[in-house]
Amino acid sequence: VPQLGPQLPPRLTQQPWHLLYSTGRDGFSLRTLYRSGARPDSPALLFIRDTEAQAFGAFSATAIRSSSGFYGTGETFLFSFCPELKVFRWTGRNDFFVNGDVNLLMVGGGSGRFGLWLDGDLHHGGSQPCETFDNEALSQREEFCIQDLEMWGLA
Repeated sequence: VPQLGPQLPPRLTQQPWHLLYSTGRDGFSLRTLYRSGARPDSPALLFIRDTEAQAFGAFSATAIRSSSGFYGTGETFLFSFCPELKVFRWTGRNDFFVNGDVNLLMVGGGSGRFGLWLDGDLHHGGSQPCETFDNEALSQREEFCIQDLEMWGLA
């Protein structure tokens, strides 16, 4: 969280962040992640470490929740720590920020590709370049296995 502080919207830089969900503590379940979310107006940070020790994730200006369509704002971004911090911001080409149901969570999209996706049991995910963020793949592999996942939100 400290490394990402300068990348966050200015109104959030001095706010206290709290761990809302952790696979180590809460198990591997997208349903549980949704239930662990903070207030609807609270932003969320997703941190993922895959089984190849790559670290990456997403910032959403709104709570991560199950939805019937895409939601979020242009403050949403993807990031990777491979090897140093890289941030991929909204391009303005579409508004495919965040979308999820019990089987799949997606961040960023366009032309059938997703900047980041996670399956319902939070064991597998993937990352591809997408129009929303013009990002690089966040992991070394297009599809990856999740070792740890955390979601942080404001108090």
